[in-house]
Amino acid sequence: MTQTIFFTKKKSLGERLIQKGKLQPAQLERALSHQETVPHRLGEILISLGFISEEDLMAALAQEFSLNLYSPTPNDEFLPLEISLPFHREHPFAFVKKGSGETVLILSDPQDGDILSAAEMLAMEPFAIQLLQETHLKKIMDDHYGLNLHDEVEPGYAGEEADIDKLKDMASEAPVIKYVNNLIDTAVNRRASDIHLEPFEEGMTIRFRIDGILHDYEIPPQSMQAAIISRTKLLAALDIAERRLPQDGKISMRISGKEIDLRVSTMPTVYGEGVVVRILEKGNIILEMSRLGMSPGIEKKFKEIITVPHGIVMVTGPTGSGKTTTLYCALNHINSGDNKIITIEDPVEYQLHGINQIQVRPEIGLTFARGLRSIVRQDPDVIMIGEIRDLDTAEIAVQSSLTGHLVFSTLHTNDALSAVMRMVDIGVERFLISSSLRAVLSQRLVRCICTHCKIEKGMVAEHLVYQPDNSDFVMYKGKGCQHCSNTGYSGRIGLYEFLVVDEALSRGISKGMDLLELKDVAEAQGFQPMFADGLAKVREGVTTLSEVMRVCRGKEDGPI
Repeated sequence: MTQTIFFTKKKSLGERLIQKGKLQPAQLERALSHQETVPHRLGEILISLGFISEEDLMAALAQEFSLNLYSPTPNDEFLPLEISLPFHREHPFAFVKKGSGETVLILSDPQDGDILSAAEMLAMEPFAIQLLQETHLKKIMDDHYGLNLHDEVEPGYAGEEADIDKLKDMASEAPVIKYVNNLIDTAVNRRASDIHLEPFEEGMTIRFRIDGILHDYEIPPQSMQAAIISRTKLLAALDIAERRLPQDGKISMRISGKEIDLRVSTMPTVYGEGVVVRILEKGNIILEMSRLGMSPGIEKKFKEIITVPHGIVMVTGPTGSGKTTTLYCALNHINSGDNKIITIEDPVEYQLHGINQIQVRPEIGLTFARGLRSIVRQDPDVIMIGEIRDLDTAEIAVQSSLTGHLVFSTLHTNDALSAVMRMVDIGVERFLISSSLRAVLSQRLVRCICTHCKIEKGMVAEHLVYQPDNSDFVMYKGKGCQHCSNTGYSGRIGLYEFLVVDEALSRGISKGMDLLELKDVAEAQGFQPMFADGLAKVREGVTTLSEVMRVCRGKEDGPI
């Protein structure tokens, strides 16, 4: 006799998985909340979120409905089915005649009433029902019914390999378009610098980077997540079918009356494709050095150095510390109209009036080194190199500076003095460094205290034992308000240390002094570490001590 399936409440499956130790209560609650917004069964949602495996689901369903799991034998005979192909593709199942003579209906979803109804009409005799993982069932349908359901996918992309045309259609539907537009609009209005779309085992996470710190954003329905990625890639003119390789693109749009450039970068991960959208406001770039937050002494020295006729001026710091903005301000300051300035960047973040800018394109052979060789033949007065990454680029920069050009560039080092050692590590001879390097500016960005909720916190001596001048002063903090989203911070400002390569330091570099010896020489000439600049901004009530400590983690920090 045909087995009868009784429907059960949707939560019983989740409770059974929890009892078996395959699922956590919090995971079940999250899956149930997803189920309220997407038309999928709980088991499908749990698998798509990565909470359980297909094996776990089949075992739980078999126990829930008192069914056996299908186990193939050599004598199994798969029976032909007189049924439409579209229906069969949408509702996978198979009929098999066992060696014992028993007829078995194989399916993966015992709650699919359409399959059960179709099976009742097709069956010529009573049948039993057995369960099989959907991936294995589709393989059987490939082999015995020729439906081509079991397409091989790359590891880590299960659940993401949707039909490309379907993804394009979904990405063009109103809900997805509205969601992506609202996402970008919200990010711009909240002053975010980046939008992170990140796939994890439990599903997609969306985060905004605001003032250098990541903040969570609401998670979209599971059914929309692949389409949101595709919509973003379509806007950036990227290939939505390519998920195995990183891609980079650009979007230009107008939001709330602002011209916005969005730089889109995709990256394949083990759980799917991640996307980062960098937000660049064309009219929001600061090109006045007076607004960067340099102390009067550093700003004066920096302006003097960038007007020298030749030499190399370095800006160092980690990614996202504002190095490019500082260089753009320097170029804008010296862009008098009677000199020729050429930059080579990767990427060109902002287009500057009166300055020739070149975008690096390694795919066609236009690297920093090759571009620099062509630049020096263009008779420039000032050259800006986006970053010195290798010996070829470093040597051309040095030679350009020694032949009468002023060269600006960046390095990824922790502090100003480390730039010298980094150049040595790259392979540049010390005598060339001492002859060409004029100065190094190292910087970080710290969050500013929100001016709307600023209150006194206490005296610095209560929190910091080490103080350069042994002075005490009042510190401030942000209490948190609607203007700063209750973070206590709004906006960012730079912390700086400026190393001028004078005659004494130049001799030390040539003689092969190590980092500590060079530091002693620099401090004897008046060099101050970044922490001192940070402490000065704490004294001024611009930022907090915790922010300074967060970005200045060296022995100068002292105990707290």
